[in-house]
Amino acid sequence: MMRGRIHHLDRKVSDPERSLPLYELFLKHMGHREVDQNADGGTEWDLVGDGFMSVGIVKARGPNARHGHGRDTPGPHHAAWGSPMLEEVDALFAKLQAFGANTLDPPADYPRYNQGKGYYAVFFADPDGLKLEYVWTP
Repeated sequence: MMRGRIHHLDRKVSDPERSLPLYELFLKHMGHREVDQNADGGTEWDLVGDGFMSVGIVKARGPNARHGHGRDTPGPHHAAWGSPMLEEVDALFAKLQAFGANTLDPPADYPRYNQGKGYYAVFFADPDGLKLEYVWTP
């Protein structure tokens, strides 16, 4: 395994049943497969052929399960996944539109994010408002 590589990422959601359809669409698009379900209705997804990178969708619990996420609030701002091809960003956007997902910013080139070297991304939110991104860079 490469040093410093993300091993897994858990996303806390208020209602897994409500959130899972969007995550399933997105994760399957990137080549993940569902490998486990937990008692709370959450799931774990592994990247096919990778053996390490997994994404868990887990129910938020307890008095510290806060709602509301944003650029200026404490905690994670967003999570971005890389795309192997620019066309895959557009393909995901089409699926998100058909699904009725909350698109924050449609696919476009965002040169300010990669010093003008190319940064093509789509930004969208899950049902809890957690910001997600799918990005291609040359």
